[in-house]
Amino acid sequence: MIRKMEELVESILDYIRSDYTDYAIMINGEWGSGKTYFWNNQIKKKIDTMKLNGKNYTTIYMSLYGISNLEEISKKIFMETSQLMDRDLRKFMNTHGQITIPEYAKTGIDMANFFGAKAPGNKVNYEEFFSTDDKVLCFDDLERANVDVIDILGYINNFVEHDHIKTIIICNEKELSTKIKSSNLEMKTFIATYLLDKQGELNRTENDMPMVEKIQEKIEHVFDKANDYERIKEKLVGETFEYAPQFDYIINGILMRYESNRDLMKFLRENTILIMSTFKKSGTRNLRILKHALNDFSKIYEMVNKFYPNTNHLVMKTMLIFTIAMSFEIKAGKITKEKFKNIENNEEYKSILVSSRVLMDNRQFYIKEFDSNYYYNFKAEYRFFKFIEYYIRTRIFDMKIFKTDMEEIEKSLNAKEIPAYKQILTQEYWKIQDDKFFIIVNEALEDVKKGEMELIDMVKLFAYYIHFIKKDLISYDLKNLKSMFINGMNLASLHSSYCDNVEEELAKIAIKEFFTTDMEDILNHFKSLNNQLLEKSYKEKAEETFKNIPMKMENFYSKFDKECMDIPILAYYDPYQVFQRISCASNEDIMIIKDRLEKRYELHPKELAPEIKNLKVLKQTIDDYIRGKENTIKIVVLQEFSNSLMNILEKVI
Repeated sequence: MIRKMEELVESILDYIRSDYTDYAIMINGEWGSGKTYFWNNQIKKKIDTMKLNGKNYTTIYMSLYGISNLEEISKKIFMETSQLMDRDLRKFMNTHGQITIPEYAKTGIDMANFFGAKAPGNKVNYEEFFSTDDKVLCFDDLERANVDVIDILGYINNFVEHDHIKTIIICNEKELSTKIKSSNLEMKTFIATYLLDKQGELNRTENDMPMVEKIQEKIEHVFDKANDYERIKEKLVGETFEYAPQFDYIINGILMRYESNRDLMKFLRENTILIMSTFKKSGTRNLRILKHALNDFSKIYEMVNKFYPNTNHLVMKTMLIFTIAMSFEIKAGKITKEKFKNIENNEEYKSILVSSRVLMDNRQFYIKEFDSNYYYNFKAEYRFFKFIEYYIRTRIFDMKIFKTDMEEIEKSLNAKEIPAYKQILTQEYWKIQDDKFFIIVNEALEDVKKGEMELIDMVKLFAYYIHFIKKDLISYDLKNLKSMFINGMNLASLHSSYCDNVEEELAKIAIKEFFTTDMEDILNHFKSLNNQLLEKSYKEKAEETFKNIPMKMENFYSKFDKECMDIPILAYYDPYQVFQRISCASNEDIMIIKDRLEKRYELHPKELAPEIKNLKVLKQTIDDYIRGKENTIKIVVLQEFSNSLMNILEKVI
């Protein structure tokens, strides 16, 4: 039964006030929902200030998280009890307003007592030690103990039934049930299968019950721990309270931790409703994740204000939503960390949304659902932040990504107008006014004619134009339209960069839905131009790398190792020039280059296969040069280089 918070507190206090009890009470709630916070801030404080029958009540709290045997619980109780009876310790705590003993302090006090560092004459007060009617035991995290829950409850029952100590158990019964059923599952399955086989039930098909159900039924019959739990719980626990947190109260408490940062505190206070709304949209009740998310946002807020103090207030609010949303999606296990990994920026994110909504591409269904859920009724042009996604996913705050994002935000907010083709790729067309739609479509075609966009964007744009034609929104002759795009692609290839993730880019739109002959022609032309761009990039990389030999060898090694180990740059550089440069290098550098080449072919023989032709020419050039010459160290080193090339060629060919 879910009670209002005030009623729940009073019900628990009524249990404490009862003169005689022989049962415990249980507080049940989901992980991260604030049960421990509720104990510390609503229950413990009130119990510790209670005075009944002339006695002040004392709470003794123990987390069972990770407990591996019952003896550890006994030790914890002893430490808590002995420390709370220590008069000097209590005097210190009262003087300094300390309510609880920090865990590290408990360990230190315990060790001090063990080694005899306690003040002499400070003996145990046995009257207090034996007193039980003024103690309240609280056992938290029952489901997280590494001891059989039946054994723990039996242990706790000793305090309740025999000593009549008020006892509160805090747990997540849903997880407890799962843990009971899944413990030693392999052993249970083996024994159940063995018993079914002995009883001749394993292969019987009379009742047509699937094998999995037979085994499960036998496991439940033989190992009925769930019923054991219910029996001992019925004996031990007099009442179970369902904890339904007052999130506004708890979130208010969470925000208090940022009081030292007045600007951040003010911002969070102003956006409490936004925090609450995003938290509820997560579909979880996990306040622990919200705490972590707000802590992450405090770092983000600090960095944005430090480096970009004039950032738009709406952008900051969107960052807050995105930080909380990403935290819940990843940390609550709703998605894998890889879902957003390949989205590089806000423009790409919006392109995926448009594709999924306009072209009905269900492959990006998750992204559409994420956006519709967390940004429902919240209008913001910029709503994906790569640096935040990367920070939450990897726990690394990457300054390079941060600055790239923030500069792009500033640029987009200051831009007078978004190019027409980008409006089509990143905005749902039905949001465009009728009288402006044709203007944007025509302006985008002008951009196509001039080749003023990346090649891959041309392909995506063509798919949208096919869609518009099918919807009778525009009337263009496809043959002429295709010709216009092909000419525009030729111009765009002069300034475009090579696209190395074509399939991934095309997967962001439902291109297969429009895979007509015309679309295929556009794709084939794109692939041809893209391959030319690849060769162009390799030639540029080869030139940038080999020009460092022999004068800037450190630059050569750096570029070669970082950028050229798995790409065939030797296929794009004149082998005669390679020889001239190598022959001018020091003998030591020639040997190092030889070793680098051998290592490349050990790691990436298939990727480097296009170099074979030039390697043969390079070897022949070296052999021609050293033939008939008197041996010097340089000649011997070049001979070694030639031999190394021969070994590479023999392995690859």
